[in-house]
Amino acid sequence: MEFDGYLGTDERDWEATADGTLRVAIVGLGWWSRERVLPALANLENCTATVGVSGSSAKRERAVADWPSVEHGLSYDEFAAGEAVDAYDAVYVCTPNALHLPHVETAAEFGKAVLCEKPMEASVERAERLVAACEDVPLMVGYRMQTDRAARSVRQLVREGVVGDPVTVHGHMSQPIAEMFDDPSHWRLDPDLAGPGASVTDLGVYPINTSRFVLDADPEAVTAATWSGGGEWFERVPDERAGFQLAFPDGVTALCSVSQNAYKTAEFRVVGTAGEIRMRPGFFGAQENELFLSTPAGETSVTYEPADQMRELFCFFADRVLGEKAIPADGEHGLVDMRVVEAVYDAAEDGTRHQF
Repeated sequence: MEFDGYLGTDERDWEATADGTLRVAIVGLGWWSRERVLPALANLENCTATVGVSGSSAKRERAVADWPSVEHGLSYDEFAAGEAVDAYDAVYVCTPNALHLPHVETAAEFGKAVLCEKPMEASVERAERLVAACEDVPLMVGYRMQTDRAARSVRQLVREGVVGDPVTVHGHMSQPIAEMFDDPSHWRLDPDLAGPGASVTDLGVYPINTSRFVLDADPEAVTAATWSGGGEWFERVPDERAGFQLAFPDGVTALCSVSQNAYKTAEFRVVGTAGEIRMRPGFFGAQENELFLSTPAGETSVTYEPADQMRELFCFFADRVLGEKAIPADGEHGLVDMRVVEAVYDAAEDGTRHQF
């Protein structure tokens, strides 16, 4: 049994056809922007970073010094005031969640397209304001799994009925945050900056959105449970660990688990009436990914070499904006995830099933 006819490990099932190069201001120069975003944009033909925005003068100076395309380093106040506004066409917002809104509002005010990291904001209400601010400019939410080739292969296999009708989705993602950062006051563990929790807001969005993407459907209800052992790392959040179930149309369920204090691993699995697909390690980029397909005809697997997910995401975003094409992961799409995340916390707190 082969994957003949399905997306290969070095192919896209979408094509960048728009002419030109999109110039982007990178708002927020934390480790993700410095280590993943700026390198991804270094040799991308249709998208380039021209402006770096940060509250740290050292980070601004480093971005300008290290990346030839970055001609301007701005403070947040300088960005809001419109300095170097003619040097960029779009804005990528990668600050703590609760700071997305003001930067997106600034970008929209200047008529710039927006690529906003997920989750869009720290609450549904602020996310709704963010979407409203972008009424007249393109807005895309940074769901990198939607441009990941392995995830798109899973979607294609499900759409074409290779595993029959979907029955159950399993999604897991965990990492030891205390080994990644040396400060328990890190913003992902601060409700004022991250939102209502830590594991669901930061990691849960991956199985939530990937389930929606693969099934091409939105959940109708959620049940959930969270647990936190406290201590200096998790005393401010309810979800050191979390498990939740999403009910989709036609009786399909998604069983999801996440933790910021566990072994780094991930997996996404779709079980259908005629087979199953497993993607492992799934949600983590910059590492080898493997798909396993099992049906009555046999079992097979395909390995995807490490791909630069941010490079694919920016290439797709630039093509959508330059070509004035529809954006699938737009603001309304992102609002669904915001409402699901909020419902997970509500369901865990009151122990009831929450309907959408």
